[in-house]
Amino acid sequence: MILLTPSSGFFQRTKKLFLSEQATGVQIKEFIRKNAANALSMANMLMGMASILCSLNGHKHAACWLVLIGYLLDLADGAVARRLDACSALGAKLDDFADFTTFGIATSLLLRTHDLLDNILCMCYVLSVFVRLCFFSSGIPFMYRGLPCIYASAILACISLLTGGNPVILRIIAVVLILLMVNQGFYPHDRVLESQAWKKVVYAGELTHRFGQWLAASSSSLELAI
Repeated sequence: MILLTPSSGFFQRTKKLFLSEQATGVQIKEFIRKNAANALSMANMLMGMASILCSLNGHKHAACWLVLIGYLLDLADGAVARRLDACSALGAKLDDFADFTTFGIATSLLLRTHDLLDNILCMCYVLSVFVRLCFFSSGIPFMYRGLPCIYASAILACISLLTGGNPVILRIIAVVLILLMVNQGFYPHDRVLESQAWKKVVYAGELTHRFGQWLAASSSSLELAI
C-alpha cells in the first residue's frame, strides 16, 4: 500500500493535467468560434485602410482590388457568424466600423481627383454610407432598406477597373449608387441569397437563359435554311 500511494498520486496528477489540457482545448475552440467572424471583420478593415493608402499614393488599381477583397471578407464574416451561431453586439459594431472604413472612406477615394466637384462627390458618398449604416434598418426579416453599401462599393470598384478609372463614368455611377443607398426601396438580405431556394432560382434562371440562346440559334439556322 505504501508503494502504491506515490504512483496513485502520480496518476491523479496526470489525470488532472490531462483534464486541464482538455478544458484549455475547449476554451480555445470556443474562443475561435466566437471570434472567427470578428477576425474577418478586422481583416476587412485592414483591406480598407490599405486601400485608402493606395488611393492617396495614386495606386487606384490596387485600391480597387483591396476594396473587392474587403467585399468578399464582409460576405464571409456574416455567413461565418450565422453558421457558428456567434452573432453579438460587439461583432455588429465591429462590422459597421469595418464597413464604413472599406465601403465608405476607401471607396469614396476611388472618385477623388484634383477637381473640386469630385471631392464634393467623395464627401457625399461617405455621407450616404454613414446614413445607410446608422439609420436604415428595415425592421422586416431578410430584407435591407436601401442598397447595402457593400454592393455599391463592389459595383463602383468593378466599374473603375473595367473603365480604367474613367472619371465621367465613375461620377454618373456614383450619383446613381448614392441615390439607391439613401432611398426607401427594399433589397433581399444575405440570408436569402445563401438559401437553397435562391440557388435553385439562379440555376433555373441560367437554364432558361441557355434554352433561350439555343432557341434563338435554332431559329436563325432555320431562317438561313429557308
